Amino acid sequence: MISYEETLEFLYSRLPVFQHIGAAAYKADLNNTIAICDFLGNPQHHFKSIHVGGTNGKGSVSSMLAAIFTKHGYKTGLYTSPHLKDFRERIRINGEMIPKEFVVNFTHTMKPLIDSVSPSFFELTVGMAFEYFKSMTVDIAIIEVGMGGRLDSTNVINPELSVITNIGWDHMEFLGDTLSKIAAEKAGIIKKDVPAVVGEVLPETQEVFEKIAGEKGAPLSYGVSAPGRWIEKCALKGAYQKKNLGTLKSAITALELQGYHFSEHLILDALQEVKSLTGLQGRWDVLQEEPTIIADTAHNSDGLYETMQQLQNSVKGKLHIVLGVVKEKDLSKILKLLPSSAHYYFCKPAIFRGLDAEILAMESAKEGLFGKTYESVNAALQAAKETAEREDTIYIGGSTFVVAEVL
Repeated sequence: MISYEETLEFLYSRLPVFQHIGAAAYKADLNNTIAICDFLGNPQHHFKSIHVGGTNGKGSVSSMLAAIFTKHGYKTGLYTSPHLKDFRERIRINGEMIPKEFVVNFTHTMKPLIDSVSPSFFELTVGMAFEYFKSMTVDIAIIEVGMGGRLDSTNVINPELSVITNIGWDHMEFLGDTLSKIAAEKAGIIKKDVPAVVGEVLPETQEVFEKIAGEKGAPLSYGVSAPGRWIEKCALKGAYQKKNLGTLKSAITALELQGYHFSEHLILDALQEVKSLTGLQGRWDVLQEEPTIIADTAHNSDGLYETMQQLQNSVKGKLHIVLGVVKEKDLSKILKLLPSSAHYYFCKPAIFRGLDAEILAMESAKEGLFGKTYESVNAALQAAKETAEREDTIYIGGSTFVVAEVL
């Protein structure tokens, strides 16, 4: 049997990986996922699940839900993407990553299907998660949507609850060029007679959600104001988490209406321990003090708007920004959100989709953002550390992959 490292090399080299190559890895239907699940005996029907989609916040909400169920004694699966450091971060039970042996054995078993179907990396990973959760007899699994919803590989489950955090501008080349079109794709996870929670709406997206939920007979509720104690206790400290906590509150209420019972003190404990209970990283992570170094995976206009608001409200001393993005990012939208008073350290994340640092610097200069370019993310960070004074702030972001390299 080949090793875990050899298995990962096989998966990365043999299967198209969206995080690495972009559109070439995207499959605009569920055929491969259905074939994988059929081959495995449809493991997704052997455990209860909650489906979480949206433009921003779906990873945080998924992790908070998983932490709450874990704290209440449930054997809780959690599927998220992408990973930051270790592939196995994507598939966890009660915070513990999927064993290397399972990854190796599953991949070996699936090789005949890989040869005949040629699935994407994401499609196979979804099948792996479902098979692992079935084999470990989880009580419930929190399943985060990869992209969109209607055609996302995760959309073969029949969940207890569908959660959509919000709708914003991201992946327009796949999901549509208006918020109502994007909302329609995200709303594809709403199932017949299954309650749905939508965290945030705009007039043009609310209309879409109500139409689709109505057609499917799905009881629909919206995000509420988060309880002050939840905000105070939550270990995820970005100001934008208030909105995620409001979505979470509505999700908990919807689950209670279905007969689930939650204790307020266990919810508070779960929020306080969410990072250790789920392994979540990259959400307003303060990596050190003097100078303060903050890493955040916000990478689209809505996410960056929230993060920049908080950054400018909390910055100490001078602001240094280590910035890298992927090629398909709409720079006209995101660069306008960044502060011209900061000093920039432009870099390229070490993936095929990474935008060349020189191009990023040139486009940034048009928006009045100036700095130097560096050959790697860590070289850029090192330069920022050498330049910054003890009272200054260094922010690392622009892409999940920039944060991943630092962590």
